Amino acid sequence: MHDSFKPSRRAFMRGAGALAVAGVTAPLEAATRRDVVVLTAYPDAVVSRFEAAFEKAWPRYRLRIVWRMPHDALPYLRQPGQGGVDVYWSASPRTFTQLKAEQALRKLPVSLAGLPGRVGNSVIDDPDGYFAASEVAGYGFAVNPGYLARHGLPVPADWSDLAQPAYAGHVLVPDPVEVGFAPVLVDIPLQAYGWDTGWALWSAIAANARFVGRGGSFVSDELGAGRQGVGLSIDFFVASAIANGAPLQFVYPRQGGVNPAHVAVTAASPNLEGAKAFVSFVLSEAGQRILAHPDIRKLPVRPAVYAGLPAGYHNPFAVAAQGGYRYDNGRGKGRAAPVAAAFGQALVRPQAGLAALWTRLRAADAATWAKVWPLLSAAPCKESEVDDPAVQQAFFARRDDPAAETRAVALEAGWAAAARARYAKAAELLGGA
Repeated sequence: MHDSFKPSRRAFMRGAGALAVAGVTAPLEAATRRDVVVLTAYPDAVVSRFEAAFEKAWPRYRLRIVWRMPHDALPYLRQPGQGGVDVYWSASPRTFTQLKAEQALRKLPVSLAGLPGRVGNSVIDDPDGYFAASEVAGYGFAVNPGYLARHGLPVPADWSDLAQPAYAGHVLVPDPVEVGFAPVLVDIPLQAYGWDTGWALWSAIAANARFVGRGGSFVSDELGAGRQGVGLSIDFFVASAIANGAPLQFVYPRQGGVNPAHVAVTAASPNLEGAKAFVSFVLSEAGQRILAHPDIRKLPVRPAVYAGLPAGYHNPFAVAAQGGYRYDNGRGKGRAAPVAAAFGQALVRPQAGLAALWTRLRAADAATWAKVWPLLSAAPCKESEVDDPAVQQAFFARRDDPAAETRAVALEAGWAAAARARYAKAAELLGGA
């Protein structure tokens, strides 16, 4: 797709050269229309609908799309003149942060009135005004209702449901060490319920789970094929599967998290007025309503839009107002890697043995439970460790810095040893290895 012109999308162009040719060969009737060049990774289902609506609302402009995945967007926008791009619009917070640091963006020339810039404890807009969220993806549970019905299980509503013994063997969890979006899923209960309670909850869920080290679509594929009943994921992976016929639903737990997509105007925008018009449209009520199209189903960032959406459409702002969405993405960003590493050492690697211990504990008497439960549910480390900037830096830089790698490995070894010791003691108390 990204190596050739896609005939079904007249607006998909390749690079500045293609844009220049388009300008020369444009029909005479479009001579008075100015191009607005947008760099994005959004698929045709999203872009085509925004293109049609924007050009109807702003007939003086014509949208030209340059398609680049996030890892290709940064080098493209580092070209002279930023490749002629007016607007960058995509789901890649790190890329926007890097562009801002390189002074490659200008402050948004539009009003953000009516946009709170946060969902619960998660800030979704740049505090300095260089980029704003245009939609958010939500973390939660993909479910196969037919599978659950066959096994006599209710559709889970919140994290505590997944810890119930009845869900043993029916839950799919992406390994946060290997799957990029999964560290946030791990940290949501840790922040929402508190460090110790969150780890106790995770230990019980891990005992019920099968861990997978493959990407987001794999969870949907497994559930769609009826091999599992519940899987942790991001809503857009599941929405895509549902659009392709998978018999799935998505459940947003009360304590969830969000991953924002953003829109920004480039510092070298050759059509600043057109860029302003497009960004304004994307953030307007008309633009935000497009996100609810059945083929898109994303979460708008303008709260007022939800009043006109179909009944049952998830409203993260309403849930946050009732005490949900306690997850702080700013805090979570720094500690994601050490949290994932601790999770891997304490719960993923020893999962088979942990599951067996939980099975025996659930059948034990009250006195045994009181002795063993603290051993199985304890946090693998102190919260102050994963919040320590030095620890965070060790995990962040471990691939490029031998000293950082040495420290990260030592921390992981300590967390693993502590977990093994606790599990060995639990096995002894339960009456066997």
